[in-house]
Amino acid sequence: MAEVEAAGSGAGGSPEAGTGTSSSSGGGWRRPHGPLQRYYGPSAAEAAEAAPDPADINGPHFDPEVFLTKVRSECPLGQLLAREAALGREIRALDSDMQTLLYENYNKFISATDTIRKMKVDFRRMEAEMDDLAANMAAISTSSARVSAALQDRHRRGAQLAGVQALLRKLQSLVEVPGRLRRWAAPGAEPARALRCYTRARAVLRHYRHLPSFRAIEDESHAIMADLAQRLRARLRDDTLDPKELTECVEMLLQLEEPPEELCEEFLSHAGARLEAELAALEAELPAADPSGTAATPPPASDILDFVDRGSSAFVGNLCLLAASYRSLFEGRPGAGDGRLEAFAATLTTRYFELLERRLALERGLGDTSLLVRALDRFHRRLRALLELLPAAGAEAGAALVARAARERVDRYLRALQTFFLGCLGDVRQALAAPRPPGKEGPGLPDLLATLASSVLGQLKAVLAYVQLFTAKDVAFASLPYFKGEFCVEAVREGLVVAFVRWLCRTARGFADGPAERGAPAAPPALLLLLARLCLDYEATTISYILTLTDEQFPPQDTGPAVTPGPALCAEARGAAQRLLDHYVQVQGAAVAQMLRKSVETRDWLGTVEPRNVRAVMKRVVEDITAIDVQVGQLFEEGVRRAQSSDSSRRAFSVYSSSRAPGRYAPSYTPSAPMDTHLLSNIQKLFSERIDIFSPVEFNKVSVLTGIIKISLKTLLECVRLRTLGRFGLQQVQVDGHYLQLYLWRFAADERVVQGLLDEVAASAAHRCLDPVPMEHSVVELICERG
Repeated sequence: MAEVEAAGSGAGGSPEAGTGTSSSSGGGWRRPHGPLQRYYGPSAAEAAEAAPDPADINGPHFDPEVFLTKVRSECPLGQLLAREAALGREIRALDSDMQTLLYENYNKFISATDTIRKMKVDFRRMEAEMDDLAANMAAISTSSARVSAALQDRHRRGAQLAGVQALLRKLQSLVEVPGRLRRWAAPGAEPARALRCYTRARAVLRHYRHLPSFRAIEDESHAIMADLAQRLRARLRDDTLDPKELTECVEMLLQLEEPPEELCEEFLSHAGARLEAELAALEAELPAADPSGTAATPPPASDILDFVDRGSSAFVGNLCLLAASYRSLFEGRPGAGDGRLEAFAATLTTRYFELLERRLALERGLGDTSLLVRALDRFHRRLRALLELLPAAGAEAGAALVARAARERVDRYLRALQTFFLGCLGDVRQALAAPRPPGKEGPGLPDLLATLASSVLGQLKAVLAYVQLFTAKDVAFASLPYFKGEFCVEAVREGLVVAFVRWLCRTARGFADGPAERGAPAAPPALLLLLARLCLDYEATTISYILTLTDEQFPPQDTGPAVTPGPALCAEARGAAQRLLDHYVQVQGAAVAQMLRKSVETRDWLGTVEPRNVRAVMKRVVEDITAIDVQVGQLFEEGVRRAQSSDSSRRAFSVYSSSRAPGRYAPSYTPSAPMDTHLLSNIQKLFSERIDIFSPVEFNKVSVLTGIIKISLKTLLECVRLRTLGRFGLQQVQVDGHYLQLYLWRFAADERVVQGLLDEVAASAAHRCLDPVPMEHSVVELICERG
């Protein structure tokens, strides 16, 4: 039995059998939701979702034959009997549910039947009323058609009457036209109103001119308006007429059908006279040009901004009004569009540009750059408004004027920088030459250099800040291609910054290259040293900083003109520093050499007495070299010295050779064998290093002092070669040379340079001596230590 019940349940058994099964299982009995659902079957959505199955007894596509065939083929006899019993129970349950449903809803069915019967009766009554209403509506429609026809006929008759009345009014107004024109066209009346009245009546009068009455009205009206045209032409020649009145006068004459060609000429002539007067007023503010150029130009009465404001508001503003009025009056009229306005405006704007150029030329000083920029900005804005009306009124000339004014201001800043630098140099020279009271030291070279460098750099940065006003974002002309490209590169970077740096290097170098004028004081050596250090600092850091700052404030375009590279400027600065330092060495060496030359040339070397002291000039030489060492050490580093020997200050000074003892050859020297000494000296020169006296110095203190010492000792050597000495003269040279040896070796980069030159001096003195008997070295040392 369990198998039979299971088979019956699986094949669509009774509701009781399917209560525990899942509603989503395939082929199982879905739990009904009520008797009506079981009676009417599944909903439309469920039927649409379920696949059509003719064997499903609960499905909408159920086929009994298919179901029976399937059951007989699949189920054994026991299941068939169970299935039959289950179907019987379901049928009895369905009948019971049907009877219950019928009993529960019987009263509702009876009430619904009564309601439907009443609704049918009401519907028939409504149909009858609708038929009556349709008949009434047809009658009303027929009456409305008759009324509408009557109204249309009345409207047509009213329109005809209104047309007749309007025609009568027009005729009456035409008859009254001459009187109105005579009243409104009288002098001092309302000519514009008379013109409007005549314009409205003119077409009608011309159309009906063939009628005598209309011809009389037209002739009288034409005579009145001809008299008005004569008065308007007389008024057109009035010089006191302002632009607005001029435009109104010409407009009325054009409406009176006066020739446009004549009115165009008179309009431009009258407007030109007024604009010429405004230009004359601007020119009256400018000083008269002096052909000889000798008279001093007085300062202008007003600033540049006021001049541009009055020129823009008066001349440019009126020219814009003139152009707009001309276009509105004569645009499209024959004989007035042949380029007269463009030529007329071009001539006047050219004169205005010339006046503004002359006024800008009076801005000789630097003044307030922001004032100049504002003036040029307003000029450019008003000119741009004019160019919108007259594209050919001088756009290129106006832009070129602004560019020239900006470039001229940049050139003035360059000259101001140059003047400022020369003034700073004058202050430095004055500080170097000022006498110092005892115990009070003035500013040292490092302080003067720092003041000079910071002052010049600060002034240059201030100038760049002023020039940057020309490229500000709120300035209208800054958007011009010139200010985006050429101004930043050619005017500012190349024309101002690079030009100033090159001029500074040339000016500094000029103190070394240019010969001093007759009677003009030569540059002090300290100034040469300071300028050399300044140029060297420019080469190291300042030029790079200035160019970077300039490129940040005035960025160059990628496709713009080529710029001067920084290394090229640095090379120029280094060349100037090298030339100045070389010249400093030459000047200081020449000063020391001059003392040595005079000391040699003014002494009697044949009749001198036995030396007991070092000559004062040698002490002065050592003092001067020491002072130079202190001076150079303030601005330049120490430098590298060659390793010194342990006995540099105690080296024996020989009158023959630096490698020989002083007394080795003295006993063998006799007047009968003078060639032995000369031969030894020449042999020594062959094996000694060649000393380049005027070689370029390096940027350090040791190299500078070495150069000065070489020039001084070389001069001493040449002077000694021109003298003839006695025994005591030779001994004096020996004492002086040893003294110099004791003190000068510590200043030179290589002590052998000093030793070699002093050895040559002693050898030359011995060669020029008539009685070459040298002094004992111990005595020489004693004299030098005592001196």
